[in-house]
Amino acid sequence: MDTANLKRILEAALLASPHPLSLPQLGALFGDDEQPGPDAIAQAIAALRADAEHRGVALVEVASGFRYQVCADVHPWVARLWSERPSKYSRALLETLALIAYRQPITRPEIEQIRGVVVSGNIVRTLEEREWIRVVGHRDLPGRPALFGTTRGFLDYFNLKSLDELPPLADIRDLDEMLPQFDFVAAPLHADAGPIAAASIEDDAAPSPATAAEAEASADAPEGTASAPPQEFRA
Repeated sequence: MDTANLKRILEAALLASPHPLSLPQLGALFGDDEQPGPDAIAQAIAALRADAEHRGVALVEVASGFRYQVCADVHPWVARLWSERPSKYSRALLETLALIAYRQPITRPEIEQIRGVVVSGNIVRTLEEREWIRVVGHRDLPGRPALFGTTRGFLDYFNLKSLDELPPLADIRDLDEMLPQFDFVAAPLHADAGPIAAASIEDDAAPSPATAAEAEASADAPEGTASAPPQEFRA
């Protein structure tokens, strides 16, 4: 199969797929008598990424594979296609997610010990519903508390290929310093990455120790309908 035709097939498959496609998944599109081979597919993907360099969409690689998505510089205009209000996440939810990402596997009591407040059930439920975290085991302690870790969906949402691409924990002293690196507001996480769906942090006043748990219970759930993952280009 010639390279031009191979590129057309791969591009069409990536545009039609609702989720990222890995190289083996792309290879499975072809029969035994027309199999281009992994090297040819990788070269075609590289050529497609180069072709999209100056377009409004980019071909990016995330943990689950490759996908087309809207470039950050044109995202403000394209975002007007969607009328739903971007989700808002409390500081408590983002701190919990950060602790799981950097300290995984970690239990809920361990998160509470670090944060100094009770973790609302709404936080864990929201993160699990977004498929950003999952139970990866149980600590061998009384009650066998669940151990939480991040998912491949978490990596895909934040345009990461692996946890190694997280900002170094030593460089982060406060959540306010972490947010610009995670770039929650429709901007690229890396220079060549696509936009992250808009998600803003609530400007919560710090609760007093006596009312921290009650404040989290009322503020940890996201407002409105959860936003979609990074906007992908559709044919």
